[in-house]
Amino acid sequence: MTLFHFGNCFALAYFPYFITYKCSGLSEYNAFWRCVQAGATYLFVQLCKMLFLATFFPTWEGGAGVYDFVGEFMKATVDLADLLGLHLVMSRNAGKGEYKIMVAAMGWSTAELVMSRCIPLWVGARGIEFDWKYIQMSFDSNISLVHYIAMAAVVWMFTRYDLPKSFRLPVTVLLGLCVYKAFLME
Repeated sequence: MTLFHFGNCFALAYFPYFITYKCSGLSEYNAFWRCVQAGATYLFVQLCKMLFLATFFPTWEGGAGVYDFVGEFMKATVDLADLLGLHLVMSRNAGKGEYKIMVAAMGWSTAELVMSRCIPLWVGARGIEFDWKYIQMSFDSNISLVHYIAMAAVVWMFTRYDLPKSFRLPVTVLLGLCVYKAFLME
């Protein structure tokens, strides 16, 4: 029975990525290696973010139940590096805008999936007892895929020279929401 639950969790987490890759046309462009390069860029950006956070933002030593609003906001600001990384990935790929967006988003979100959810799903979902948190983790990975596709599209729109001035402010607000999503959800 546990193998059945493990298979469901794993399928819920990874099949949407495979289906998105196959149905978006990326497989026709032989974009697998480009997605791997985007994933490597994700790893490099995360390493830089961790080093920056460890150097400039020490752990909060406040009292129990006290929320450090300014500190948490500044830590969330470091996620601007994700936007720069996505822009770097898209600027290094030649082709249509849709191709750039999908390559960057698929590589970025797949690397995030593998680095943050693969081990917990592999170890936890194979346990003796079933827990709903692994199903929720699988659904969170699907939400993350959609989030990174939307974030890559907004970064691409922001870097367009022919974007009308009336759209500049809404696109900037969407970029801010993408960066501070985790902070706002807390």
